[in-house]
Amino acid sequence: MTAHTLILAVAVGLVVGVTGRVLLRRKRAVPGWLPVAAAMAAAVLAAVIARMANSERSGLTLFEVALQVLFAGSGVAIVAFTADRPASRWDRRGHEVR
Repeated sequence: MTAHTLILAVAVGLVVGVTGRVLLRRKRAVPGWLPVAAAMAAAVLAAVIARMANSERSGLTLFEVALQVLFAGSGVAIVAFTADRPASRWDRRGHEVR
């Protein structure tokens, strides 16, 4: 993986993560850094997978960018659905918390 690929993956993740954070601000109480970090990590993972699947091509491909956007959006969606869970009514010993 080249430096350009890594920089593009981080940039795609940053853009998708910030966009997702703006959309989530009104609906869920999610920390601001969490969707951005998840999107950036997912975009870098997509870049690695795309390079492994298409190793004979050099340079940037449309498939790689599309995969990065798809993975980053999925990362934001996973954070949106799992990060804002209501507190449990039960403690570890099985007693109800009031």
